[in-house]
Amino acid sequence: MPEVLLIVGILVAVFVGFNIGGSTTGPAFGPAVGANVITKVMAAGLMSVFFFVGAYTIGPQVVDTLGNDLVTDTSIFTMRSNVAVLFFIGGALFVGNYAGVPASTSMTAVGAIAALGMATGELDLEVLGEIVIWWVVAPITGFWVAGVVGRYFYPRINAWVAIEGNEEGRPMVTIDRSGLAPRLQFGADATRREITGAMVVVGIGCLMGFASGTSNIANAIAPIYGTGDVAMVPLILIGSAAVAVGCFTIARRTLDTLGNDITHLPLTAAIVVAVISSGIVVGLSSIGIPASFVVIATMSIVGLGWGRATRTTTLSGVRAGEETRVSVGALTAEEEGERSPQIGEEEPEDIPQASDLFDPSTTARVILMQNVVPAISTIGAYLTFRFIPIFGF
Repeated sequence: MPEVLLIVGILVAVFVGFNIGGSTTGPAFGPAVGANVITKVMAAGLMSVFFFVGAYTIGPQVVDTLGNDLVTDTSIFTMRSNVAVLFFIGGALFVGNYAGVPASTSMTAVGAIAALGMATGELDLEVLGEIVIWWVVAPITGFWVAGVVGRYFYPRINAWVAIEGNEEGRPMVTIDRSGLAPRLQFGADATRREITGAMVVVGIGCLMGFASGTSNIANAIAPIYGTGDVAMVPLILIGSAAVAVGCFTIARRTLDTLGNDITHLPLTAAIVVAVISSGIVVGLSSIGIPASFVVIATMSIVGLGWGRATRTTTLSGVRAGEETRVSVGALTAEEEGERSPQIGEEEPEDIPQASDLFDPSTTARVILMQNVVPAISTIGAYLTFRFIPIFGF
């Protein structure tokens, strides 16, 4: 029986890793794909590589933290309970991925483990409280920082960075396989500024992939590692391989959601979102908080759209009761060399609604599912551990 449970546990961990690949690729490379910088296949490949590097280098520390700090007695991590924890993590993430919404793996995993601790009376409320507070503060910070950048600094950033990807829908960066070794190939019409901007947004996506590996590998393998039956390195290899499969398959839906459906992101906007999101994630990881960069990236996109939408209204106009509208000039970046209009200077004719910046229905669906998925994991795990006697708690 122990051997059977171990095999089942590893298979469930693989299922969790598969869904992690699906849910984290979108926030990391959605801006680059949405701006037609790289293809979905390239995004999946880069995510797979940098996730493994993060998991192998820093990931073991996070595995130990998640398995030891959140509960006061680690003996509750039996093989049978770990299989159940992983089942709820993977099942809840699958619901989000199937809906095309990249739910937070950290919130889902912490919810399931916290439910186990709560059902057994071994939950460390102080540690959980600190994590939850940062989960509230971080997305709000991302929204407001992106909003300020969108309103006050976006045109200036536009003067420094290439703005539009390929307008015909072709990716700016492709792989040339005609020679002995594959090499990167840029679009014939790409300028130096556009190439520089493309490499920046892809590089930041790689950084986010690395950060995801450092924290999210624990969500898949920490319960299994806690039993002591399997060594760390084999589990990291298994988990990373499962993540790669998710990157190349189910992640295509979340890439569409964050790259295309919420908002059409010019390259400058993609860079702004990636910089803000990755900066907050790295900051949280440095103080030991499992970062939910899915939520942070989504709120940064919404905040940037809101900030750019308000450029047509001055603060004095707001105080006077003027209606906030969205100008055509706020929707896309200005042409290279063109003077950026001051706040309130945009022409009033042909003014669209705020929905032209980001799709409200898609945004509402994303925010809803990002709360529903962790709730499914937490509530399901708690009811199971609390009322089903087979776990012996």
